[in-house]
Parts: sequence; structure tokens; C-alpha cells
Amino acid sequence: MSPILQVRGLTKIHGAGCERCIESTGPEQDTNICPHCGSVVAAHDVSFELRPGEILGIMGESGSGKSTVVKTLYFDEKPTAGTARFFDGDDDWDLFAANAAAQRWLRNHRFGMVYQNPHLGLNFNVSAGGNIAERLLMNDVTLFGEIRERARDLLSRTEVLPERMDESPKKFSGGMQQRVQIAKALATRPPLLFLDEVTTGLDLSVQARILDLILEIQQELGTAMIAVTHDLGVIRLLAGRTIVMKYGRIIESGLTDQILEDPQHAYTQRLVASAL
Repeated sequence: MSPILQVRGLTKIHGAGCERCIESTGPEQDTNICPHCGSVVAAHDVSFELRPGEILGIMGESGSGKSTVVKTLYFDEKPTAGTARFFDGDDDWDLFAANAAAQRWLRNHRFGMVYQNPHLGLNFNVSAGGNIAERLLMNDVTLFGEIRERARDLLSRTEVLPERMDESPKKFSGGMQQRVQIAKALATRPPLLFLDEVTTGLDLSVQARILDLILEIQQELGTAMIAVTHDLGVIRLLAGRTIVMKYGRIIESGLTDQILEDPQHAYTQRLVASAL
């Protein structure tokens, strides 16, 4: 099956950078901070493919670079180097070469993002339904009745009571805010969804319902997803394939079951052992 997303050599350096940044950072050096210029090598030479309808997991500890990957792909950050191609039917998008208008269109129409912090993904100055309406209006849905009906349906399927549609997300629990974020991200039925630590800080019972919801969406809509997390339980449940990152580098990748049951890299072995 042809990929929906192809990433090659993705690199992100925070700071001026120098000619010794790459050789002086990474898992072997046990740091992502260049000792010569102080720049942070958040990601280097990250390459992978994502197939339609697949969930790819990216796992690692804080500072591993996993969130940097999805933030560059969603245009929250500009990469230092690398390419990313998004294949959408007959359209072939060179993501990092696209101009600002094209990137904005892709964010609003073809991609979805669910952040760990709902404040990054929601407008807290409007209602839960209003958040969905904002996204629908960007996609030329302008009839008030249709917007209300679509918002009600999306919130219902993410287990937000319809009678709370006109309430501000400020009044919702963390789990409820995440559900509203998911509903908003799904409003355009995007073929590609990014999930950045979506269950962190939530109660275990709420985590389970959010993860079940994500799997239902993937099976129903065939949405391809990249799930970034440090939680091996999330990886085990969601991802068919997994990438393990440390200090900005991919150190192991493969089928999730193989990585969790027979990790090859010492770092992955420690991660798996710590979760047992």
C-alpha cells in the first residue's frame, strides 16, 4: 500500500547551530544540547512512512524529540532540514516547501491535531459547539442549522452531552476538554490526525475511554494517525508500528509487538522494563 505520509531526514535545531552540533549530540553523547554552541538538536535525520488508516506510535522520554516531529508536520514549528510528502488522492504535497497559505489550508482541511494541553487546541472564549463551528466555517459550511447539527453529532460521538454544547470548555474536566478537542479535529474528517500525549494527566478510567474512542474513529473513518506518547500502555493499545526516540534520534523501529516483547536497544529495554 502506498504511504499517505513520507518523512525523510527531518531535523530540527533550536539555536544558531554549528558544524559540530550533530556529532556532539545524540544517544551516544547522552545529550541533545551541543556543548560547543548551546543549540538544542531536538530531532535529527528522522525518517518514516505512514500508510492510510495506520496508527504509528512514537515513544520516548521527555526531550526525546517525539513531539517535535508532529509539531513540524503540523506546521507549529519550522524544520531545519528534511522533507515530508503528504499524498492525498491525486495530490502530492511537499509540506515543508508549501507556502503559508497552503500550510494553513492543510491544517484546516486535511490534518487534525489533538494536543496534550487542550488550551493549545481549543478556543476557550467560545462554547464547545463554537469550537467546532469555527472549523466548519473554514470548510465552507455556513448554514447555521447544519453547523449546529454537525457540532451536536460530533460532540455526541465523543461522549459530550448535547445539552452542554453551548457551555465553555472552561467548565469541562480535562477528559471532557480532550473529547471536545477530538470532536473539533474530526470536524473535517481529515485523513491524517496527530495525537500528542492525549492521555497524559487524565484518570485511568478517562484514559481508557479516550483510547477506545480513538480506535473507534480509526476503524470507522480509516484515519491515519501518529500517536506521540511516553506511555507504553497507549502504544500497545493503539499502534501497529512504533518508533522509539532518544535525544532526537530514532534508535529502534518496527512492529509494536516485537519492540515491546523483544526490544533490541538497551534504552528500549529499560523503557519496557520500567513499565512492567
